[in-house]
Amino acid sequence: MAEVTHVDGAHDAHHEHHKPSFWSKYVFSTDHKMIALQYMFTGMAMALIGGYFAYVFRMQLAFPGASIPFFGTLSPAAYNSLVTNHGTIMIFWVAMPVLIAAMGNFLIPLMIGCDDMVFPRVNRLSYQIFLLSAIILIISFFVPGGGFGGAWTAYPPLSAKAEFNATPFGAPMWLIAVTLEIVAFLLGGINFITTVMNARAKGMRMYDIPIIVWMIVIASILFMCSVGPLIAGAVMLLFDQTLGTGFFDGTAGGDPVLWQHLFWFFGHPEVYVVLLPAMGIVGEITCTFARKKLFAYKLILYSTIGLGILSFFVWAHHQFISGVDPRAAYLFTTTTLLISIPVAIVLFAYIATLYGGSIRFTTAMLFALAFTGEFLLGGVTGIWLGSSGVDVYLHDTYFVLAHFHYTFVPIAIIATFAAVYYWYPKMFGRKMNETWGKIHFWGTIVSFNGIFIPLFILGAGGQHRRIYNFQHYPDLAGADMQDMRVFATLSLIVMLAFQVIFIVNFFVSLKRGEKVGNNPWKANTLEWVATSPAPHGNFGATMPEVYRGPYEFSVEGREEDYWPQNEKPSES
Repeated sequence: MAEVTHVDGAHDAHHEHHKPSFWSKYVFSTDHKMIALQYMFTGMAMALIGGYFAYVFRMQLAFPGASIPFFGTLSPAAYNSLVTNHGTIMIFWVAMPVLIAAMGNFLIPLMIGCDDMVFPRVNRLSYQIFLLSAIILIISFFVPGGGFGGAWTAYPPLSAKAEFNATPFGAPMWLIAVTLEIVAFLLGGINFITTVMNARAKGMRMYDIPIIVWMIVIASILFMCSVGPLIAGAVMLLFDQTLGTGFFDGTAGGDPVLWQHLFWFFGHPEVYVVLLPAMGIVGEITCTFARKKLFAYKLILYSTIGLGILSFFVWAHHQFISGVDPRAAYLFTTTTLLISIPVAIVLFAYIATLYGGSIRFTTAMLFALAFTGEFLLGGVTGIWLGSSGVDVYLHDTYFVLAHFHYTFVPIAIIATFAAVYYWYPKMFGRKMNETWGKIHFWGTIVSFNGIFIPLFILGAGGQHRRIYNFQHYPDLAGADMQDMRVFATLSLIVMLAFQVIFIVNFFVSLKRGEKVGNNPWKANTLEWVATSPAPHGNFGATMPEVYRGPYEFSVEGREEDYWPQNEKPSES
């Protein structure tokens, strides 16, 4: 398994040059790069919907009962629906399609030196099922009763009975959409793992694989191993909703807490399913713009494997107030503290990579550095919540919400921006404007902290989340608290406004961006060998051969400060 030789001619038919129709090129394509772009643009569209939902319900919290610009008056049922679907969309229809599907599809064949995924038609089917799931979710907003409003964690009995969640059609449609999305990513994960194990370029040993590829493969394995119980639970919950069964109905002999176990056994590994690709993105960008070899490559890899294993033993820290045995709470407090160790190893290895480097502060590098700083803040607050004694007080407050967003916004938003700015030249053959990119960076990061730092204070003050109007609870609606809610909401509006800069920069750069060569960042990995944008088949008639690892920067005695993986030793 140390070396896999690419078999020339294995996909000759795949490389025949003919002009494809619009439908075969853009809609029913089997090219991994086009499928990656389909995932990316779908994820961007869903992010706009999720961001709009956040704007609406934050406006209700800041100005309760007022008419909201571009929406109108928000009812309590609609508030629940928007909060539920904001979380659902940003996790399942933004983070997963962009970080795993888009980045995995685009980068894996290019980085390991092959022409496509080993199962291109399965790859196409994966996106089609994903698109169907997104369409079903969007349609659910317009059915009688509106979209599901039982929170993105879908705890029964609220989620199981229409008389409780008031969404008789939206609830089962939400569940079907999530299940289809899971099926799509199971198909994609099979492709990622099989491609990396069987289609690497000649000479690429296991430790020559770029760290982001390892991260995506490990994330895919985590997803496959953890999602089974959730699928079983989803089927049982669907039966409770539609057939009147009582799997999660205590009055019928069921157990509502069982759903929490099934959900969080998947839900906590899911955090790492999206975290690992994000950390891989940051690792690639950090090495390139620090001009340094990745510090402790093997330690990062083994820590990531350990992180994946530990992620299956922490789920019940979400359930400290659900009546679990206190002795079990001690166990899960311990595992929660332990899992912070491999995460810290990876992030501090990235910081060590920066030490002594010749750092270039491009927009991509700024977002990569911001990921490290912001995620560490989320990680530290997670240690507090992992302590059962502290969590009893802070559970279900805005402190939990702020902690979650300090982990998830760096993953789903900040790392994604880093990836787009970095690999945009390879996708489209042009660079995005760096000046506007840096304006976008500072506007996004400052306003992001303006949203969630006040929420830590609100949560520590006992402010519970999922409250439609705090004026209904005078003890919680203090003047100072309301001022912080207003400040957080205004910060969100500023953050959303700065995303307009990104969108305009993205699409304008398609036509007016600076044209670049194959390797504008002077990086070492194989995707920069292909022309920009990469053609169908990626590398043409001659596939690359690998002679070294992916991070040979600033090698002593070498004139250039980078050393591409495919460059023969005699060429140095």
